[in-house]
Amino acid sequence: MADFALTACHECDLLQREPILPPGGVACCQRCDAVLFRDTPDLVDRGLAWTLAAAILFVVANIFPIVGLEVQGTLNATSLYGAVERIWDNNMEGVAALVFGTTILIPAMEISMMLYLLLPLKFGWLPEEAKSILRILQSVRPWSMTQVFILGVLVALVKLAHLAHVVPGIALWAFGGLILSLTAAIANFNAHALWSLLKESE
Repeated sequence: MADFALTACHECDLLQREPILPPGGVACCQRCDAVLFRDTPDLVDRGLAWTLAAAILFVVANIFPIVGLEVQGTLNATSLYGAVERIWDNNMEGVAALVFGTTILIPAMEISMMLYLLLPLKFGWLPEEAKSILRILQSVRPWSMTQVFILGVLVALVKLAHLAHVVPGIALWAFGGLILSLTAAIANFNAHALWSLLKESE
């Protein structure tokens, strides 16, 4: 990138010039010391590996039961989508829509868009509509709340433990792995570097 390009700090809004980073280098804000840019080695490979892992765990987490409750020998288990359906059936459509959007729809969009960008880059070409996809990805990312959902599930399980025997499902462990892998995928997804590639391709 040209050394005269300007950027605003995401923390303090200080407008400053973008430096040319060495391999593995980090650029920090001159005023607040926030990290602005990071040169990530093997950008595409690392991001793609973690995103593929997140995609597999996401599918597992949404297919298998997330938790089961055993009462007097009877086991009732449900998946995440099944829980959304039960919330909807109990006349809480708003809550059901919010849970579906933040824990199923948006994480699925986020993972799909990351794969859409990273898979072609792995083979040396830029996908069509990459700019639009990158903009959408950055706008929906704050609404992905899988971590908050799992925290709520764990709190609920602790409170239900004295009422029934709680049986953790495969999906609960998959969600734990999904949180770790998706966090790592986001950390290795260098949007600034991708924007630079898009500008160079013009």
